[in-house]
Amino acid sequence: MFNSSLNTLEQFKHILHQLPEGCYNSPCVTLSNSTIGQHTRHVIELYLCLIHGYEKADVSYDRRERNPRIENEVPFAIEQLEFIQEKLEKPNRDLKVTYELAGEENTLDSNYYREVMYNLEHAIHHHALIKVGIQHFTQLDLPESFGVAPSTMEYRKACAQ
Repeated sequence: MFNSSLNTLEQFKHILHQLPEGCYNSPCVTLSNSTIGQHTRHVIELYLCLIHGYEKADVSYDRRERNPRIENEVPFAIEQLEFIQEKLEKPNRDLKVTYELAGEENTLDSNYYREVMYNLEHAIHHHALIKVGIQHFTQLDLPESFGVAPSTMEYRKACAQ
């Protein structure tokens, strides 16, 4: 689980390093005018919520800090990804996940490993959207696995045999 997360974040850093100037924070019509940077920020901030909520065993993805530097500065986004990679591996523990739904605050029981998996799946989902944005702006050759769940990659391999 940690290896998949760390490898996915490493692949993402590599792709961000290759982006041409200007496409990271340019609105993309095919992404409803959101930016690659906004999707990047969203992924990073959820991971940061989990890491910072670990000690108190309380995570709220809704109350995350929304840092515009992440969505506007590729080097800062990469620094944040490196921080996540350094801090992600921790022992499992029970957590409370607080979220707001229809104006009410709710709490769910969860655990750290479950939330790491949630963040991995969430990141892959946003990577698929980011891939659309990158392909809109560039001809960058992206890995086939970028934005694709590991189970989907395995399924594709099995079908090809």
